[in-house]
Amino acid sequence: MKIAFFGSSLVSAYWNGAATYYRGIIKALHANGHEVTFYEPDIYDRQKNRDIEDPPYARSVVYPGDEEGMRGALKMASGADVVVKTSGIGKFDSGLEEAVLEFRKSGAVVIFWDVDAPVTLDRVKNDPSDPFRRLIPEYDVIFTYGGGEPVVSAYRSFGARECVPVYNALDPQTHYPVPGERRFEGTLGFLGNRLPDREARVKEFFFRAAGILTDRLFLLGGSGWESGVPEILNVKRLGHVFTHEHNVFNCSNLAVLNINRQSMASYGYSPPTRIFEAAGAAACIITDAWEGIEQFLLPGRECLVARDGSEVAEIVRNLDSERASQIGKAARERVLSEHTYSRRAREVENVLQNKMKTARRS
Repeated sequence: MKIAFFGSSLVSAYWNGAATYYRGIIKALHANGHEVTFYEPDIYDRQKNRDIEDPPYARSVVYPGDEEGMRGALKMASGADVVVKTSGIGKFDSGLEEAVLEFRKSGAVVIFWDVDAPVTLDRVKNDPSDPFRRLIPEYDVIFTYGGGEPVVSAYRSFGARECVPVYNALDPQTHYPVPGERRFEGTLGFLGNRLPDREARVKEFFFRAAGILTDRLFLLGGSGWESGVPEILNVKRLGHVFTHEHNVFNCSNLAVLNINRQSMASYGYSPPTRIFEAAGAAACIITDAWEGIEQFLLPGRECLVARDGSEVAEIVRNLDSERASQIGKAARERVLSEHTYSRRAREVENVLQNKMKTARRS
């Protein structure tokens, strides 16, 4: 299959948390013999903050971040068997969501791939005039970053023909155990950009725990945390941590913290990229509580679960390196056996092939 992806960025994770997810899925699709072109706009300084060069598993097309650039990219995608529009590109989202549907006239399968389904669904639910609402039934399939049955049911209620969760996973060639480094050494590390529906939860789960355990070093990676958050002496702010440094970060801390955004935690069944990155590196994961976590990691054996910052502090206080190592190894074994991008790609492939057969018959 020739697949055209319109997304935020494949080559830069700068203000783009979905980058690792895109890379894992597309790399696995390429390994199965599919030809992928990824179209991304030149916006938000992402090209100045690349994590990778153009990858061998996809053709990367960076188009000017204006309407003419968008139209040119759409023209280049002509002839694709499958056209994907992802959520949250950051510019001309509504225009692209409508424009890609034109490819259905030439027999292409057109997909909306929602990497932030809780936010999209809440927005559409609260605004009946939202232009995306009327387009939902026009897509052949809605893929989602996660969300389980709550997200599937919500999309179906808006008329989706089919909604299939495609969860985050591990690329074992990208995330794996490495020796730790002093620059990232700490008791508890957290990676995540500052976003409106994450900030309060970071203050609760990370900063509150750091304020309780003042004799331990907490590491904070991600963009946007330079000011306006609690000034705690034992919190070391790192700024943007490039994806090629994630393995070292995850392997240098006693444990790493996962904090879901509020929308993801509310819907549940939405394990973020960071969980699989950390598990792949055999890191000990402490995560906030959310429904469905046992589908991915078993609490108490493959991860540790906290309901608030005081519980995070209590877990860290009682955690030693031996137990942390045991939990990290168990998490790695679980994701390697059940949650790799190779498995996710096969799921995507099966759906697309069935849709292509239907398109040919119609």
